[in-house]
Amino acid sequence: MQKIATRVFIISSVAFGVFGILMILTPQEPQLLYTIIQKLLAISLFIVLPSFALAVAARFLNTKH
Repeated sequence: MQKIATRVFIISSVAFGVFGILMILTPQEPQLLYTIIQKLLAISLFIVLPSFALAVAARFLNTKH
């Protein structure tokens, strides 16, 4: 479980960075494209936070034994 959560965290963190850079570099002229990038950024954030929490919780629970 910890390995899966850590992999998901790494992949979604990279995606978050890429979407953030795209959001900065993309002009706001095509509003549809900008809105899609904003939504992808939010989606990746909502994946980063729970996977980080799962990775930390799994690591904490494994050290308690």
